[in-house]
Amino acid sequence: MANKQDLIDTIAKSTELPKSKVKDVIDTLLDSIKDSVKKGKPVQLVGFGTWKRAARKARTGRNPQTGATIKIAARKVVRFTVGKEFKDLVNK
Repeated sequence: MANKQDLIDTIAKSTELPKSKVKDVIDTLLDSIKDSVKKGKPVQLVGFGTWKRAARKARTGRNPQTGATIKIAARKVVRFTVGKEFKDLVNK
């Protein structure tokens, strides 16, 4: 599975649901995760992982081409932590 369409095809085949319905479900799932994380509420799927919003402090960086010092503004980022079951499966 390489992308969203492959995921839709796989789920539609295994559940015998129309691809359009599967796409709607996946889109709703992803939108729900995005909305919750945007509001600062973590989303945890036990065994799979947790998405959460984190703050990245302002810092000083360096332009790799010129070597000039630049200021990098503070911002919010999304962090994903892999769940134990998923991590164990990958490491088998």
